[in-house]
Amino acid sequence: MQCSDILPDVIRIADEASERVLHIYESDFKVQYKDDDSPVTAADLASHDVIVNGLRAISHDIPILSEEGRDIPWEERKHWQRFWLVDPIDGTREFTQRNGEFTVNIALIEDGQPVMGVVTAPALKEAFWGVSGEGAHKRDRTGKVHRIQVAEPRVGKRVVASKNHLNDETRAFIETLGDHELVQAGSSLKFCRIAEGRADIYPRLGPTSEWDTGAGHAVLAASGGEVRTLEGAPLRYGKEDVLNPWFVGAANWYF
Repeated sequence: MQCSDILPDVIRIADEASERVLHIYESDFKVQYKDDDSPVTAADLASHDVIVNGLRAISHDIPILSEEGRDIPWEERKHWQRFWLVDPIDGTREFTQRNGEFTVNIALIEDGQPVMGVVTAPALKEAFWGVSGEGAHKRDRTGKVHRIQVAEPRVGKRVVASKNHLNDETRAFIETLGDHELVQAGSSLKFCRIAEGRADIYPRLGPTSEWDTGAGHAVLAASGGEVRTLEGAPLRYGKEDVLNPWFVGAANWYF
């Protein structure tokens, strides 16, 4: 199975999940909280159901790891060389704040790296996708699709960050960059803003899980960017601990 063969189906599945999400977003929804105090809504669960059912229909032999799915033990996951990595809604806080900066995320992981990713922003009516070695694309709110790539090197780097996660460590990192401009974006849209050339660097010196980053990482990598740990190693997936180390996503010239 080639990624490009199933990409249209994955985009369709993400679009169907986005429609369900948007319907709930525009309603009087309620917010609940999980054991770790992170918010969850009916939209997270509805998106999960659409995506999981859709992926099983097109690839019944590829396992699925979703933020809203069952807790799959490491003894089972450690044998996965290829799996779907899903975040039904990344940026649930942005969803509950109704600022539109939330996304639906589907990634395909092979041998620890994201080789395909689809990110949709239902409220913004934008979609991004990328396939390793085949480039990245954006569908804008008019429905037009065009190829995207990271920006050329520049003086005065544009640093993308989220108001919700701009902690002291991140501020200190940003200060080391010298002359810079701060670009605000929520959820996995931070990867996509770099991928389309509207930002240059995304430092994340705080907690994230693999499903938060997989799809956006794939889009960024396909557009000419990279995601590395602070030690310079590629960010990897399919680990026993699904928490990511601190990382920097950027156009590849930054590294």
